[in-house]
Amino acid sequence: MLDPAEAFIIDAVAHPYNHSPDNYLEPSTASVICDLAYGFNVTCPDPAYAVPRESYISDWSMEDTAKVLFAESPNDMAVVHTLPFGWFKDKYCSVEKSAEAVRRWPHRFRAYASVDPLMGDAALEDLDRQVELLKPSGLKIYPVSWNDGVLRRWRMDDPKVAFPLYERAMEHGIKVIAVHKAVPVGPVVTGDAFDVNDVEGAAGAFPDLSFEIVHGGLAFTEETAWLLARFPNVYVNMEVLNYVLERRPRTFSKMLLEFLSVAGPPAYDRLIWASGCVVSHPRPSIEALCRYEIPEDLLEGAGMFIPVPQITDEHKRNILAGNWARIHGLDLGAARNAISEANDEFSAAYAKDPQPTPWSTTSKWDQIEEERGRLGAMQPAHAPAA
Repeated sequence: MLDPAEAFIIDAVAHPYNHSPDNYLEPSTASVICDLAYGFNVTCPDPAYAVPRESYISDWSMEDTAKVLFAESPNDMAVVHTLPFGWFKDKYCSVEKSAEAVRRWPHRFRAYASVDPLMGDAALEDLDRQVELLKPSGLKIYPVSWNDGVLRRWRMDDPKVAFPLYERAMEHGIKVIAVHKAVPVGPVVTGDAFDVNDVEGAAGAFPDLSFEIVHGGLAFTEETAWLLARFPNVYVNMEVLNYVLERRPRTFSKMLLEFLSVAGPPAYDRLIWASGCVVSHPRPSIEALCRYEIPEDLLEGAGMFIPVPQITDEHKRNILAGNWARIHGLDLGAARNAISEANDEFSAAYAKDPQPTPWSTTSKWDQIEEERGRLGAMQPAHAPAA
């Protein structure tokens, strides 16, 4: 078993969400998106990690997000993602929060910018602005757009909509494009927007860019596996897959074996760890990966062309940090030294107690305890007689 404290860990998706109803610009869709996030949280196997609804459906600050990532979990670094969701007044995860993260804790955070490609020239200008504020390592995009009350979709391989954005990103030195796939956003008609068939046109036309398929494999698993096999610049970002691993490890194994059966052992080098914190607490899924092995009954006979190797601690180290670091040119030794030299508040807290009560370091803790107590008091003191 890999020791989480020994491994260097980069959480490739951190989301300081603003779930507050006051932030809803289009309530019918925004509320469902927030309910989806809450569903991931409340269904965690250990109730100690579940945040009650009133406490959860609120504005999560960048500082609280950082505390959960680094004071309550063995993460070393994280990538904060700005979002472009027009259903929310602040776009759901604001540029300002990302800017706060990279300003206050530059040794801990990297950022991904995010724009709406269907905004045309305005999207390019927005990217320019975010580059100045965030010095982003990547660009996060979504295949649907909601502006002026109209839902529209676009394709990754569209030379008029998408390609100018990739070219502008490259001009700014951005080498990674992350695209949300597999998981539809809200109760809206999206057609084929969330399948992965348009990724090949982007990956083939821009071989010098790396493309992260965020949530890759939750749907269109076979298609994603063939993309990994065919394009060396395609990666799977494991946000939400981490919850499958934590809660349904055999189901996760079947998804992983689909990747490995088609793409072979190199698929291990194309998986990027992410939790989506604060959707749910990152610690349980990190621990799940560190102790994970593919069940032997599933491993036996797996592999389309060659046998599939069992996952090793070295594979896990690459998934947790090495793969992300490689495509971004991050020196992990230098990054570890920078964190050590900063000796920040998170290092001190984690050294004092590496497994504090989940959420207890955040500003929401008193509210969480009060709400839990109130909900507990509403339950019957004794089970009814049979």
